[in-house]
Amino acid sequence: MTEFLGGLGEFFDAVASPTTALVRYALLAGLIASVTFGIVGGFVVTRRISYIAAAISHSILGGIGASIFLSRTYDWPWCTPLVGSIVAALSSALVIGLVSLLAREREDTIIGAIWSTGMAVGVLFIYFAPGPAVNPESFIFGNILLTSKADLVVTSVLGAIVVGVTALNYQKLLAVCFDEEFVRLRGVRASG
Repeated sequence: MTEFLGGLGEFFDAVASPTTALVRYALLAGLIASVTFGIVGGFVVTRRISYIAAAISHSILGGIGASIFLSRTYDWPWCTPLVGSIVAALSSALVIGLVSLLAREREDTIIGAIWSTGMAVGVLFIYFAPGPAVNPESFIFGNILLTSKADLVVTSVLGAIVVGVTALNYQKLLAVCFDEEFVRLRGVRASG
């Protein structure tokens, strides 16, 4: 027990130390992301679309690969992997939503297609990108200890957007999660 408490003290020393900002940034990023994931996760599990989180996170490899390819080919410094991943994630979510609404397809089918297509496109873009080789695994798995202050700002802003949108649309989201057909029959516009 004493060893555990001693180790805990070392952890808090590392968090408080000005020389180890990476530990502090990692802890803050984890805390901020956990709030966002907790909010979104509840709706995802209730709707039984838990596969969507894995699909979107893997499909962003397409956006990352495209951003690496474009930034190296056309010398676009603004086209970073973060920009590519955000564009790919939003595009994937939009495609999944539109196809499941308009084509009346099961969401699982679309999610699987987005997952595999995004990863394949990403690997191809990374392979054909000029310059030094990039390991796709470093983007897929990442390293929370490499979180920067800019990453914290982006995570905070995106987290605030998720919390705000959820707070404004909570009743609609809750109704759609449990009985989407009833919501439509009542005339509530909950799908867009």
